[in-house]
Amino acid sequence: MADRQTIADSKRAFHQTFPHVIAPLYRRLADELLVELHLLSHQKSFQTNALFAVGLNAVFTTFSAGYKPEEQRQKLLPALCTSNGFDGEALIALANTTVDQIKSSTSSVDGVGKALKSHALPADQHYSRMMAIGVDTILKAVRGEATTPDNEALQQQALQVAEELGLPKAKVEKDLNLYRSNSERMQQAVELMEETLAAERRKREKRDAESAQNSAS
Repeated sequence: MADRQTIADSKRAFHQTFPHVIAPLYRRLADELLVELHLLSHQKSFQTNALFAVGLNAVFTTFSAGYKPEEQRQKLLPALCTSNGFDGEALIALANTTVDQIKSSTSSVDGVGKALKSHALPADQHYSRMMAIGVDTILKAVRGEATTPDNEALQQQALQVAEELGLPKAKVEKDLNLYRSNSERMQQAVELMEETLAAERRKREKRDAESAQNSAS
């Protein structure tokens, strides 16, 4: 965990580690994760675990979709973590390993609860929304390309598994609903951005072609 630093200290450390301009569409992601990780770093009863790692990685992956250039995107989450005393690279590795292990050892979503039994949250430890998102992400990964259960049924299963793991059901339901609605809005925003960029590229190519034609005539 980080020493008792202020949010200003965390922001300063982040900008030193990640000295790049962040596009407006992704600035909110960076700001919110920075603050969230800062607050968690000062929670004495909070400890990172596999579900937290999976959820954090899923949130970052979802809300950084379309971020360019890719090499900067890969450095963003580790920088946000490091500035708050967390090992971002280790958390990303733990997230990927956990999802792969559950997928390889569980043939259907019905077995996810049993597979996650060892990841239950002790009663004296602090809950993070990332843990709920971690459960949801693992269920989706195990379902894969299958059409059943549908999203509504999967959400109910996520609530049940989370409750079995000692996560507060009311908070889990609220956090997952918010995550899903924000994910949909972000997907729409990324699609709009890509359409706008593509339209601008076509206009530029058309102008360049017309300019070249005029020069040749």
